[in-house]
Amino acid sequence: MRLRTFVYGAVALAIAVGGAGLVAWSEAKRKFHGPGPAENAAYFRIERGDSVARVASALAEQGLVSNALVFRYGARLTGEGANLKYGSYEIPAQASMADILALVTNAAAGRDRYLVIFRVSAETGTTILLERLAGSAETSEKSRFTAEDGIPEMYAMLVDSGESITYRVAVPEGLTSWQVIEALNSAEFLEGYVEDVPGEGLLAPDTYSVRRGAEVTDLVSRMLESQQKILEEEWADRSPDIPVSTPREALILASIVEKETGIAGERELVASVFANRLKLPMRLQTDPSVIYGITEGRRPLGRGLRQSELKRETPYNTYIVDGLPPTPIANPGRDAIRAALNPADSSFLYFVADGSGGHAFAETYSEHRRNVRKWRQVEAAKHSGN
Repeated sequence: MRLRTFVYGAVALAIAVGGAGLVAWSEAKRKFHGPGPAENAAYFRIERGDSVARVASALAEQGLVSNALVFRYGARLTGEGANLKYGSYEIPAQASMADILALVTNAAAGRDRYLVIFRVSAETGTTILLERLAGSAETSEKSRFTAEDGIPEMYAMLVDSGESITYRVAVPEGLTSWQVIEALNSAEFLEGYVEDVPGEGLLAPDTYSVRRGAEVTDLVSRMLESQQKILEEEWADRSPDIPVSTPREALILASIVEKETGIAGERELVASVFANRLKLPMRLQTDPSVIYGITEGRRPLGRGLRQSELKRETPYNTYIVDGLPPTPIANPGRDAIRAALNPADSSFLYFVADGSGGHAFAETYSEHRRNVRKWRQVEAAKHSGN
């Protein structure tokens, strides 16, 4: 039976290329395995239930194969015609029919043309629709909106069309649990609602792949599990002389480090300042903790701290209370947790912004005061326009 099918297929291929016999058969094989006609990469979509004939015709119409019948019978002869996988595929320029067939029968090779990134921020969540440019790592932004803006018509039409779309949720380091949950509850492609905000510091900042219609509570569970795993891994690799005795204390310290600097090369130095202060003991005197006591993590302060606020008694005012605050003040990433558990070996007790985005570190208060004066001079120059 297989021999008969092969012979019939060979004859059909010969007819497809307009000839007969071995010459025609050789030409058909050349067409099937040779470079395709497409000068540029392109996206091609297979719908659920599409037949080989329909796929072959669509490929020809899109200019990705030179002969629909050659592709059709080639798929049948190889036995791969029954293995078509629905989805979106990026077809490289000049891909042969054999190459295309290998792509569209491998679900793992699928690549959605459209990508939605839901970017969580301190004040909202922003949905960004991107189109991947075929044959390139670049993307083109098509739409951007928040829940307050409403869903744009173009975005709604794309979703309604049934087009396959990749969805990702990007949660940056340093946001509070309240901020993260408020944003996630507004994501139009997630289902459900989170009623109870998880404890501070327990959500792992990261980029998460999700499917449309996924439960938001399931995503939050993933974030909780991920942070727990990170904390366990980093705690196991901690320095032996750190001034914290439990993973929870490490998480609190890491959240302060996260809020004090976003510069990767400074995290261990910042962590060393707080570690040195805790060992003395010396109050941490960190502004982000004071701010958390004022806002309870529900909004950015949006201004500098007032002297009255630095004197206000809250459990988070580290200018008044000794040691660590009672809870984390944000959700730290792995790097901040690692820095808190493995601070740099330094004698620094102070740091202040240096006006360039980084910080100046000091061992003594007199040296720190000089750094503060320099910073104020830089800030004054900026405000004066010099």
